Amino acid sequence: MPVALAVVVHPALGGLLDPAAWQAVSGRRPVVALPGAAAVAEALRAVGRPVDDVPDAAAAAARPDSVVALVPAGTDVDAGEVVEPAAPPGARLLDVVRVMDVLRSPGGCPWDAGQTHASLRGYLLEEAHEAYDAIVDDDPVAMREELGDVLLQVVFHARVAAEAGPDRRFTVDDVAGDLVDKLVRRHPHVFGDAGPRDVAQVEAGWEQIKKAEKQRRSPTEGVSRSQPAASWGAALVRRAARSGLPTPEPAELASAAPEELGERLLAVVAAAEQRGWDAEDALREAVRRYAGELDAAAEARAAG
Repeated sequence: MPVALAVVVHPALGGLLDPAAWQAVSGRRPVVALPGAAAVAEALRAVGRPVDDVPDAAAAAARPDSVVALVPAGTDVDAGEVVEPAAPPGARLLDVVRVMDVLRSPGGCPWDAGQTHASLRGYLLEEAHEAYDAIVDDDPVAMREELGDVLLQVVFHARVAAEAGPDRRFTVDDVAGDLVDKLVRRHPHVFGDAGPRDVAQVEAGWEQIKKAEKQRRSPTEGVSRSQPAASWGAALVRRAARSGLPTPEPAELASAAPEELGERLLAVVAAAEQRGWDAEDALREAVRRYAGELDAAAEARAAG
């Protein structure tokens, strides 16, 4: 006879079921589990609900009694009623972790299995730049793809770290857990009792919390030196201004719009190229000197 009730389960969600699904498996009908629903079956057995394993949907339908079948998503089954809980937001992230596990495990992909943090680091920058380009181009299709590639790098590095020695080991759950804790900690106006804040107060509070967390000894700590020189310099200027440290004397900016400024900067790049100079290197050296000046100014202030 047809299966009386099919409960669709998502293999990546382990033993999670929503209230409707739990109600369906808590009745008097026997429960059977198809391959791919083992996690839910084990969760039910752990609370005393018997579950029989069956090899496929045909075997479930061939049972002489009226059963509730635990069916993996995407499996066709002849059932009188189907309960298909909506997967919570983020459920497919578990699929990403599962696929990476297959790729890095014995019998998976030899290229993926051979990667290290060092061999992957260039891809992280490359994918971030491609995602940035998609955002600049306002291309949602490309944005969706490129953000997926950035996510892959996060999961990849976390998997490599999970296989490392005890002093270097962490997992994707550690990464996610640290992120959640940081977001909650740095938003006391949302998750705590700090009260409402405007944008300026949020930014000021964010800096205070980061300073307490990091215990930085220098105003330049935590600012990436590998980013483009203009971005590096801008980050240092912002941090210096917030800390009351000296900032470079601004040049006169006659440009009426960012587009005009861009044209002027491009002209500077062209002029430097004519002289055989590298504008990026020149700016990087200037930013590096400024970083040293910031550290010196901070030390002098701390010395009183």
